[in-house]
Amino acid sequence: MPLALPALTVALPTHERWFVESQAAGDWSFFFSPLPLVLTAAVVAVTIAWRLVALRVDRPELPFLKRLGGLVPWIPRLLGIHLGVALLALAATGAFITPSIDHLEGVGGNALLLVEAALGIWLITGWQLRTAAALVLMLAPALALVAGWTALGESANLAAVAAFLVVVPPGPDAHGEAHPSRAELQWALLWLRLGVGTALIVLAFSEKLTNPGMAIDTLERYPALDVFALVGINVSPEAFVAIAGATELLFGLLVISGAFPQVAVLVAMVPFNATLLLFGQTEMVGHLPVYGVFLALLVYGSNAETAGAVRWLPSRVAHRAVPAVAA
Repeated sequence: MPLALPALTVALPTHERWFVESQAAGDWSFFFSPLPLVLTAAVVAVTIAWRLVALRVDRPELPFLKRLGGLVPWIPRLLGIHLGVALLALAATGAFITPSIDHLEGVGGNALLLVEAALGIWLITGWQLRTAAALVLMLAPALALVAGWTALGESANLAAVAAFLVVVPPGPDAHGEAHPSRAELQWALLWLRLGVGTALIVLAFSEKLTNPGMAIDTLERYPALDVFALVGINVSPEAFVAIAGATELLFGLLVISGAFPQVAVLVAMVPFNATLLLFGQTEMVGHLPVYGVFLALLVYGSNAETAGAVRWLPSRVAHRAVPAVAA
């Protein structure tokens, strides 16, 4: 048990369905065993503490990154490129929305891939991206139909980028410079965080915490994922799966919290980039929208004027009715 908590930051999250035969999730008995429950409780506690501390800091936590804040006006344009390249690359490899959905056949399947490719090209052009992003969101029913609701949740990162672009599209000039209102930026970043965080949380459960069989199969096929073995620490496959799932869950909750985005992104980029060495092109294409989101959170979090919008959450304001008093 003492080994598990410090290991939360080093287990490498990966998308098992992209590289091994898919298996149905739903083994909740594994999640409700002691180690996953303890790790989940620790993750939730860390997230709450992380946000509470962040709320006491009214400036970017890493001032030396302030130059990145100068990219703020062009983030919508860059996000459009990330999403467009991802969709185009997926369509070119015969995959729909995610690398694991590569079994589409017939006229209907080809039509979906053509639409995906066309939307990818459209997003890259930078023209009328609000409409293009809205059409990307409209692909959700098709994805749910061909792959189920779990796949829809696992792909929420693409929907997150599209939702951001619906609220804050690039500007009309040649470079796409955007200057949204504070409210628009707050809502756009909220949808961005919710989508990516949801995808990470769903993946933590669907591929690890309730699907230990598939996760262990991945570990056996790609033993290099076991970073503990690389440093001479013996961890059982079940413990590794619990730690990896908790790590992915932690990243998802931290993204949703929006707290200390500079630190959170820099830490998360380590495992997300490390898996590129093992899985190469498929991993890179599948993670392109996530990289775009990380860039957005890092840039907005590095700008003193927009950093507060990154962690913004809507609040309910109680309105007390004041009865009229007769004169």
